[in-house]
Amino acid sequence: MPTVSAHVAHTLARSVDHVFGVMGNGNAYFLDALERETPVGYTAVRHEAGAVVAADAYHRASGRLAAGTATYGAGFTNTLTALAEAVQAQVPLVLVVGDEPTSGPRSWDVDQIALASAVGARTYTVGRTDAAATTVIAVEHALTYRVPTVLAIPYDVATVEAGPVPSTTAPRLPEPLAPVGAFAEGSLRELAAALAGAERPLLLAGRGAWVAGAGPALGALADATGALTASTALGRGVFPDTAHDLGVTGGFGADRAMELIAQADVAVVFGASLNQFTMRFGALFSPGTRVFQVDVAPTATHAHVGGYIRGDAAVVAGALVTALEAAGSTPSGWRDTVDLAGVDHRHPGEALAPDGRLDPRSAARRIGKLLPADRVVVSDGGHFIGWANMYWPVAAPDRMLMVGTAYQSIGLGFASVPGAAIAKPESTVVLTTGDGGGLMALADLETAVRVAGGRGLAVVWNDAAYGAEVNLYGLKGLADGPMRIPEVDFAALAAAVGALGIVVRTLDDLDALATWAARPAADRPFLLLDLRISADVLSPHQEEIIRVNS
Repeated sequence: MPTVSAHVAHTLARSVDHVFGVMGNGNAYFLDALERETPVGYTAVRHEAGAVVAADAYHRASGRLAAGTATYGAGFTNTLTALAEAVQAQVPLVLVVGDEPTSGPRSWDVDQIALASAVGARTYTVGRTDAAATTVIAVEHALTYRVPTVLAIPYDVATVEAGPVPSTTAPRLPEPLAPVGAFAEGSLRELAAALAGAERPLLLAGRGAWVAGAGPALGALADATGALTASTALGRGVFPDTAHDLGVTGGFGADRAMELIAQADVAVVFGASLNQFTMRFGALFSPGTRVFQVDVAPTATHAHVGGYIRGDAAVVAGALVTALEAAGSTPSGWRDTVDLAGVDHRHPGEALAPDGRLDPRSAARRIGKLLPADRVVVSDGGHFIGWANMYWPVAAPDRMLMVGTAYQSIGLGFASVPGAAIAKPESTVVLTTGDGGGLMALADLETAVRVAGGRGLAVVWNDAAYGAEVNLYGLKGLADGPMRIPEVDFAALAAAVGALGIVVRTLDDLDALATWAARPAADRPFLLLDLRISADVLSPHQEEIIRVNS
């Protein structure tokens, strides 16, 4: 007779493609049912945080729902940083965990519902008679509100017989949000009039626009208005036409592109929260720019927004095109007067920095030229984050995954690799990480190597330091001992788990990447490049942070 755990596994299998996890007492029966009785794939990770990170990356790369799983107690609490990241990044996933018995907590139990709530995740607890229905509700909540949910199985009901697995309805999802009512319709008319009268219109799109599938509608709106386009770091590639695109805004943006954005008289932002980094700490737009925002958030998310429309990016963009056509509006012509040649120019760097270590700019530039074109870049957090963003272009938002940046964490990099690799099985997955975050994430170096194999490549920016802290607090005169890391041989660590590790001290050492990339993926190992870079070369985004904090 099926158990409560089997009810959860079978019902979850109707909505989830893959599960990542670490087995323990609290989820053993769930995993047994999942493996024996459902077609859902399962990947074992080596740290519980990695279960959530991999599920997060899987969703960002595929748009499909995945799940993580961990046992109760320490297994659950190990997931909290990754869970907080998924909440703040608005990534839907389901975390299946064991929990204290219904008879009451044991001496080692903690209040898991309170802990999940503290980071913004809601918990649904299954029982003997409602396990399937509760599982559907948890999935529906995750997809509706774009957040992770925790699905808890109390220890004393995990093996209780629950009868045949019932058929359940599919999770009900809301229709795309459309502006409704006189106020919203008036705001839409106002925005259409502003675009029709704009001389230098700009459209800026973020990951929310990609999630909404707004690319075609935004492309049509850009053509209808003659606008230049740009994107946030998580929205790059959302516009179908790159001929008039300025690339990424904020600290990762090119100087010439940022100068052009400042010239816009009307800017419309679709599906972007306008955080401090995108906004260059308030300096992205000029004081005379009229800034409108289109988003599903309850209200505008930045003080510089002068007009706000709550609605789905694709719906609103399409409505604006219709309104402009009905009014007989013509394109502004701005894009035809601007020379965008070299607009994305980046500093090429030197062969070596003055201290004799590798210049990260020249290394990033060379790596960008050698990487396979069909790639997904996954990024940990840290000072190094700018190098991949500036020098390794990707084709679409689902190919630049920055897991950890929403919560400003480091140490989630290696666990992102298996999620992306399973989501995009034909692509090369490229991890960019620092030595500090890399050491935190070492448990899942083995997972990355095992799952990605020859389609996986890790670049470790090894400056023997927590670079962001050295470049901010070290320059303020704080003691730098706590900011330093003894130089670690990541190449040797990679070799220990079956990868090919290469120490890179000069640009010529990157010939190993060229050789690796030329081989078929099936005939090569996972590659880790241990780049011994200078800590003295600052990323432009870090210079911006230093300027603001000085």
